[in-house]
Amino acid sequence: MHIAEGFLPVEQAIGWGVVAAPFVIHGAYSVKKQLQQHPDSGLLLGAAGAFSFVLSALKIPSVTGSCSHPTGTGLGAVLFKPPVMAFMGTIVLLFQALLLAHGGLTTLGANVFSMAVVGPWVGYGAWLLARKAGLSVTWGVFFAAFFADISTYIVAAFELALAHHAGGFGSSFLLFVGLYAPTQLPLAVIESIITVLIVISLRTIASRELIDLGVLRRDETPAPVPA
Repeated sequence: MHIAEGFLPVEQAIGWGVVAAPFVIHGAYSVKKQLQQHPDSGLLLGAAGAFSFVLSALKIPSVTGSCSHPTGTGLGAVLFKPPVMAFMGTIVLLFQALLLAHGGLTTLGANVFSMAVVGPWVGYGAWLLARKAGLSVTWGVFFAAFFADISTYIVAAFELALAHHAGGFGSSFLLFVGLYAPTQLPLAVIESIITVLIVISLRTIASRELIDLGVLRRDETPAPVPA
């Protein structure tokens, strides 16, 4: 991950693009609506996109001879909901394919589906479950980032196994999951910690924006510092 240029059969590359397209189109509408309803959130939205771009551009060699990387989509999913991240994640992946040769244009649909669609939705689901269970904002963000990262790689393994399964789909899927697990699991934990630290900072400098976005309740804002 990202799946490299030309690594998928043409019909599958097109198919994943068709599957991802409605999410991206809906995401573009969601971004427009977000900026109309909360014009002050533009800088925070840009920061969430930049965070995903930087983290997912960090290619770390794995023990398998390939590479792994964080995704950074959990933060945006918590702040702005998954549809927004479908569009923002697509922009991130497109820029990386064009500027960094990371991923590819033929595999853009598959990469968008795993990292910009499934990852944010799973991460957001983890966030909601954690909050309903009474966990704090920091734990909710931790689980959102962790499961957004892990689910992206599980879906990527599914996509790869669907394309390359000479030994059978099931064994190929387990092979791809196993190849990335030694590096991806600790990376997911590290990404989650970084995401929590960012949210802790935002609670101090942008608590009003977090309340407006529904991330924080008013009773969860930091107490004012005595003069």
